[in-house]
Parts: sequence; C-alpha cells; structure tokens
Amino acid sequence: MSRFVYDAGVLVAADRGDRRVWLAHTARLMERNLPLVPAPVVAQVSRSSRQAQLRRFLAGCHIAPLEERDAYVAGHLLGKSRTADVVDASVVAIALRYQAVIITGDVKDLERLAAVADEGVDVVAL
Repeated sequence: MSRFVYDAGVLVAADRGDRRVWLAHTARLMERNLPLVPAPVVAQVSRSSRQAQLRRFLAGCHIAPLEERDAYVAGHLLGKSRTADVVDASVVAIALRYQAVIITGDVKDLERLAAVADEGVDVVAL
C-alpha cells in the first residue's frame, strides 16, 4: 500500500470537478491506497457547506490532524527554507510522518520545503 498526501491545489481542482484529479483519486482508492489530507489544508479550502464536490472527495480521504510533533517539524522546515506558508509546511510534515508521496498543484513551493527535510520526500505534480 502506498500513501499520498494531497495539498490544497488537489482539493481545489477536485472541488471544481477536474476529471483528471477525480480519476487519479478513484484509482488510488481502488488500489487500496490511503489519500491523506492535513487538517490545515481542509481549513484552507473549505469556504462553504455547499462545496458538495469537495465533501464527496474528502469522504475518500483520511484527514490527518496536525500533531505537536508535526507542528515543530513544519516550523523547522519553514526556518530552514526561509518560507512562510504554514499550510505547505504542514503538508510536508504529514508526508514525513506517514512516509507518503505529496501530490500537489504547486510543485515548486513543496519541493523547496521537502529539500530541507532531514528525510527524502517525493513531490509529484497533479
């Protein structure tokens, strides 16, 4: 079983009905892979209870809480990378915790954070 972490770009695309994102997500579920979504990512993209597509997409995901250890890891990554996006850093921290591949719409920013991690993290474009 492989694990994947979705960033906000994936959720936004799913909410907009991006067929490619939905097909890839469905394939992961059929292969019994567990898509993870950090709780801060859900907070970043949730704007209305009327986001039915988003809610349906998230029903097939595990919402990963940002634990204390993850918060410290995210802060460390921000300091080392000299960046400020806490949500992106939480994506990398969760990927590290679960040894997961990051699926993102923003490869450049996530790769910058992943590059300063003490362990390898794979970042893959949508």
